[in-house]
Amino acid sequence: MTSPEARIDLDRSNRIDLPEAVFCESKTTEQCVAIVSDMIARGDDAVIATRATQDQQQALVALNPESHAYSTLTWRPRPMSSRSVAVVAAGTSDLPVADECRLTLEALGHTTRQFTDVGVAGLHRLLDVVPGIVSADVVVAFAGMEGALPTVLAGLIAKPIIAVPTSVGYGTAFEGQTALLSMMTSCAPGIAVVGIDNGYGAACAAHRILQTIGVEATSVDRDTPDKKER
Repeated sequence: MTSPEARIDLDRSNRIDLPEAVFCESKTTEQCVAIVSDMIARGDDAVIATRATQDQQQALVALNPESHAYSTLTWRPRPMSSRSVAVVAAGTSDLPVADECRLTLEALGHTTRQFTDVGVAGLHRLLDVVPGIVSADVVVAFAGMEGALPTVLAGLIAKPIIAVPTSVGYGTAFEGQTALLSMMTSCAPGIAVVGIDNGYGAACAAHRILQTIGVEATSVDRDTPDKKER
């Protein structure tokens, strides 16, 4: 039985191809368990719980999630597609937010490749992994401090880039506000920016982009060499 305060939107997947997720923060452990249990029992799409506290995680693990990292848990992931996302974190301190994004993407059926500790303070580390990053269809970049990583990437690669400011940094980082404003005023054109620490929102944005990459685009790519020959 679900929590009496919750009205689960089981039809959301049919409307927008994104399942409703459980935002655990500010909910009781009992509410989280009841809602997730009801979604597993009544639905057939992926189930995603984010921002779970330690007590909530311990209770939700009893429901046998397929994946679990930091404060994110997922059940019943969709079949994996060939579309891929590069999850690029400037530092290991960004991993809780990056993993929220990665697990959400994998629950939605997308292949992910994670690149960690490639921030601009050691630019050579980023350059070393650019070939792997550019092989993905979409890039999600996470950075705190001054948030420069997405700007540098946008100057190097042509793939869609979603920037996620994180609440990491010394002094005037202001819990991610500096990174947010930096990303929003980036001199590199075409970067899309989500809110501070919003790994889940970034994953949903990447999913919407990937849904526009259809069979037609693939067949056009295959036909291009023949057209050139003619």
